[in-house]
Amino acid sequence: MFRQTKGVLQKLRYLSFNGQQHTWRLKSTKAQERACQYQAGQKIHGFTVREVVVVPDLFLTAVKLTHDKTGAQYLHAARDDANNLFSVQLRTTPMDSTGVPHILEHTVLCGSEKYPCRDPFFKMLTRSLSTFMNAFTASDYTMYPFSTQNGKDFQNLLSVYLDAVFFPCLREQDFWQEGWRLEHEDPKDRSTPLVFKGVVFNEMKGAFSENERVYAQHLQNKLFPDHTYSVVSGGEPLDIPDLTWEQLKQFHATHYHPSNARFFSYGDLPLEQHLKQIEEEALSRFERINPNTEVPSQPHWSSPREDHVTCGPDAMAPDPKRQDTLCVSFLLGDITDTFEGFTLSLLSSLMMSGPNSPYDGSTKEASFSIGLQGMAEEDTERVKQIISETIDDIIEKGFEEERIEALLHKIEIQMKHQSTNFGLSLASYIASSWNHDGNPVELLQISDSVTQFRKALKENPRFLQDKVKHYFKENTHRLTLSMSPDETYVEKQAKAEEEKLQKKIQALSDSDRKEIYEKGLELLAAQSKTQDASCLPALKVSDIEPTIPITPVQISTAGGVPLQLCEQPTNGLVYFRAMCSLNTLPEELRLYVPLFCSVVTKMGCGGLDYRQQSQQKELRTGGMSVSPHVSSDSTQLDMYEQGVLLFSSCLERNLPHMFQLWSDTFNSPHFDDEERLRVLVMMSAQELANGIAYSGHMYAMTRACRHLTPSGDLQETFGGMEQVKFMKKIAEMCAINTTPQKMSDSAAQLESFLKDVSGNRKTRKPVRSNIIERPLGPQGGPGLSRKLISEVNFLPCQMKTFFQMPFPINFISESIRTVPFAHEDYASLCILARMMTSKFLHGEIREKGGAYGGGARMGGGLFSFYSYRDPNSLQTLSAFRRGVDWAKSGDFSQQDIDEAKLSVFSAVDSPVAPASKGMGHFLSGVTDEMLQDHRERLFAVSHRSLVEVAERYLGVGQRTCGVAILGPENETIKKDPSWIVK
Repeated sequence: MFRQTKGVLQKLRYLSFNGQQHTWRLKSTKAQERACQYQAGQKIHGFTVREVVVVPDLFLTAVKLTHDKTGAQYLHAARDDANNLFSVQLRTTPMDSTGVPHILEHTVLCGSEKYPCRDPFFKMLTRSLSTFMNAFTASDYTMYPFSTQNGKDFQNLLSVYLDAVFFPCLREQDFWQEGWRLEHEDPKDRSTPLVFKGVVFNEMKGAFSENERVYAQHLQNKLFPDHTYSVVSGGEPLDIPDLTWEQLKQFHATHYHPSNARFFSYGDLPLEQHLKQIEEEALSRFERINPNTEVPSQPHWSSPREDHVTCGPDAMAPDPKRQDTLCVSFLLGDITDTFEGFTLSLLSSLMMSGPNSPYDGSTKEASFSIGLQGMAEEDTERVKQIISETIDDIIEKGFEEERIEALLHKIEIQMKHQSTNFGLSLASYIASSWNHDGNPVELLQISDSVTQFRKALKENPRFLQDKVKHYFKENTHRLTLSMSPDETYVEKQAKAEEEKLQKKIQALSDSDRKEIYEKGLELLAAQSKTQDASCLPALKVSDIEPTIPITPVQISTAGGVPLQLCEQPTNGLVYFRAMCSLNTLPEELRLYVPLFCSVVTKMGCGGLDYRQQSQQKELRTGGMSVSPHVSSDSTQLDMYEQGVLLFSSCLERNLPHMFQLWSDTFNSPHFDDEERLRVLVMMSAQELANGIAYSGHMYAMTRACRHLTPSGDLQETFGGMEQVKFMKKIAEMCAINTTPQKMSDSAAQLESFLKDVSGNRKTRKPVRSNIIERPLGPQGGPGLSRKLISEVNFLPCQMKTFFQMPFPINFISESIRTVPFAHEDYASLCILARMMTSKFLHGEIREKGGAYGGGARMGGGLFSFYSYRDPNSLQTLSAFRRGVDWAKSGDFSQQDIDEAKLSVFSAVDSPVAPASKGMGHFLSGVTDEMLQDHRERLFAVSHRSLVEVAERYLGVGQRTCGVAILGPENETIKKDPSWIVK
């Protein structure tokens, strides 16, 4: 997986803290006590302890070590958290855009010395109870993390990961499959044309179909033009075919060495066991080398630069004339200076409030980028002027004290909040700085940075203004990058790829062509062969806990409203959620629900304008959000609950302030601020349009489900392509040249919507008469019920929809109506989806088809197939159908079933944060007893029950299904009258 990391502040945003069911106090716990006994200088299994530091804010003790023989660095964070994590990261600094570190990341996971079977990484997904398994290629490092709550599983996964990273097979066949290859369109037919294939090749074609991604990549390459950041570490699609297998092996030999590695472990398992295993299974076989992978500082420019790039036009853009992007980017200081990095990330948030931090600390020297997306070309000079004037204004006036306090309060909340993947958050948070030999322990001591920050501000009230002057006003290493759409962009990309392909083909001799055909057949044979995975370690179904822990919840009423209370160790934070029913909402207002949710907390309220409201939220809460909610009933497919969900959190002392903010938000919102509403609408439409290229498979699945259940229909209205198109239409109305009248219409619709949600409950009559009440708890009681809508006359129907998009790849889904959660066959369908994914669809769609991913999943009474960044379209739909035939044939073993059960249970038993306990009951009415029944049915799934559900629900004659594809122009589909083309 390739990702462009955003800097320290963004990581800090998602830095949250996990807690199991125990009391949280500022005192040592078992894991921490053990870690505190280590001494600097102590030798353990070939490692020497360098320092031991207690970090009370994060409830952990950090132990820093180095490996004596190789110099490998190691950090252990001991914490009473059973979700243990391990990661190894290597500094990978490519000097070209062939994507060598990214293709290597994929290929090392395809088999190793001790585990030579094909694709042990994907096979371990079904042989383990891991809570996370993946690998990431960043601009200058590659990271391999996993986490699990089971000690035996930890050892198994550690063994597989160590062997993969340090002793991979790197077979040529794996390079062809994962990287790139020339192959006949149909490998079995020599008369079909030769084309480029490969998983990473298609992944990066998909990645660069997102204009935001294209822009971010250019911005980094042009701001750092002199070393590794000037290339595309994930691979530029047109450069990927220049990489050879020999170059791949050479890159591994020079970069994947312990002397170039940083190991991180986290959790409550003993450190000695990890060190012993790492030393025995990997490090003892190496000697120290000088990896020579350091990234030099970027030479500073003596004067600012400007540049321009192009991208594909955005079919979803609210205003076709406003598709330009402009950004001014400043090179800042070295990220290994922890306090300077902390100050600059805080400063960046002060300079620009909003969800996206302009600070990026993922490169050796950080950067700050500020600009506009969706602007007109003629506004370029005006935007540059606004940026310059704002910087001058800050230098003159500084920041309000309350604004600074609000940000520091935000950090306090983040340190108290406990999430389930805290180890992974920490690994990501320290990765960039540690990669360049910064001190990771310093990064964890966030309170020290806060103290130092307050001191600096006290000693020099102009501390922040001086920083702005130095890093922004007087900084000559500044890049202004503009991007505009080119109508022929997609065409040019396709032409360039075709030229590259023809150049490769023209250089082939007859014997080369013969070899390509034979190698294509060999690869297909290898992909089709049943793999022997017996060399891999595995847990057994008997290792799974037979019962779930019960979460006690109290059900009562407050002011006539049903109330659920759940007491948890939350470090003094209170988490609040409220469900407002939409059963009285007129049909024509349904499409407005997501827009209402996205703007209602951002318009200003009561005596506060929107800026003051935002500041009060940061000063008094951990955030406030409103979102649409649709929940299908657990017993009947044509019954569902609809509403808007309010969510917020705060320190206990701020409860009255938080509720006052909610009260003002709903009782006196400033919907009359039309300019603010216009901006929010444009932003919302742009964000939706940007998300399609990244989450296309989700949009395809939502659309495929639309005509199968009433809740599926509503999901499409609230969050599918229908909502994207609606928001585009609203944004077009809001475009600058629109009359104020149109804008007022939208505001009026939102006003009427609000009255409907918060108006006098007594006077409102349900729009539908078919409302069913379900008790909230086992004891029931008057008023303690959920009100569901039952659409008894709903008729599911078959529908095939194709959305033509400006992408070179497809997102495909086929969904089938099956049974609700409480049905006895639901568990079998869950196991079948998982087994079909790992044992059949992965091989067909990813390995043979070259898509980045694909599979099947069960949820909400719907069995859905999907593929992601897929070069194929109709071939993938036939792969889905062959998957059903495979399941009906019963051509799978008890081992296959057990592995699917392990995989399903690793999701079912994934850790739940204290803030989320009891939420299944609150949101969906699913009790612990129902979950236990489902668990017992999962254990009981047999070979026979899997074949039966495949025949009963998925067979061609039995099923009602929907199909959706988002992808490039497709002549075959256009000519087929059974498809609706959008």
